Amino acid sequence: MTGKRRIRHLIITLVCYCFCYTAKAQDIHFSQFFETPLLRNPSLAGIFTGDVRVQAVYRDQWNSVTNAYRTGSVNGELKMPIGKSNDFITTGLQIMYDKAGTIGWTSTHVMPALNYHKSLSTDKNSYLSLGFMGGWIQRRFDPSKATTNSQYDNGGIGENFSNTQFSYLDGSVGMSYNSNLAYNPDNNFFIGAAYHHFNRPNQTFFYRNANIELQPKWVFSGGIKLGVADNAYMTILGDHSKQGGFSETVAGMMYGLKLGDDPINPDYTIHAGAFLRLNDAIIPVVKLDYTPFSFSLSYDANISKLKPSSYGRGGFEISFSYIGFRKSKGEYLLCPRF
Repeated sequence: MTGKRRIRHLIITLVCYCFCYTAKAQDIHFSQFFETPLLRNPSLAGIFTGDVRVQAVYRDQWNSVTNAYRTGSVNGELKMPIGKSNDFITTGLQIMYDKAGTIGWTSTHVMPALNYHKSLSTDKNSYLSLGFMGGWIQRRFDPSKATTNSQYDNGGIGENFSNTQFSYLDGSVGMSYNSNLAYNPDNNFFIGAAYHHFNRPNQTFFYRNANIELQPKWVFSGGIKLGVADNAYMTILGDHSKQGGFSETVAGMMYGLKLGDDPINPDYTIHAGAFLRLNDAIIPVVKLDYTPFSFSLSYDANISKLKPSSYGRGGFEISFSYIGFRKSKGEYLLCPRF
């Protein structure tokens, strides 16, 4: 490794560690946030046309300048009607794995979710949803990969780590509203707000310290789908989150083109668009729907202060989703959906 490359690695590592310390354990994020609904807001569980959904996202970030930050998310949802009413209930499960940096800082999340959809219309086109998610999280690191001053002063690591992992319980709650526009089932929208980490779990390996708690986070979400032709529509999506003294805004649009003789049940739908994470990255996205499957690709073009060191390279993401029907399809065509 050249001297310049070593310096660049050192700078990136220092910036990442300083940011993590200052941010007080900020949350992991995905550029394809629309493929991780439970991480946005547990009340977005079940808002799709169908009764079963499985989604998976993989992210590889900053591979060109330091040890890659690799993150994987899998979520599943099952939606069911309640008796003879127009209400629905959705059960879900969010699993996430993240590994970052030289010391192998690893987080594992297992989070069950429950969402109740209250019908506000006999036409099943307007719903208010209240969702909860909570579960187990573990964080750990590999001390054998750490570098400390003692290694230079004494020829050995010289540090005693009594504990290299810890676990805690975490929880979130959210509410959302979704409906048609002008009673047109092809045009619909949702808005929502969620409060994450309401129990403020501790984030230290050693002792209780209020300065090392996971800060609560507010997430405000919205989306709208508008038909622009018989075989085309556009989707506008956005999130704004605030955690401690930090905030993040990401928003953008995709244009969807239906291919096939039947625009109601197209053979394929191709989406293309871009999102902007404010002061951080421009994110081009392409997506292919081949019912009941979908595949998406995105890439973060870095525009933040790290751009000179990262050469504008950011994170690559790929996602897969399945949306299907276990029972009568007609029963779920008009239900909580987006």
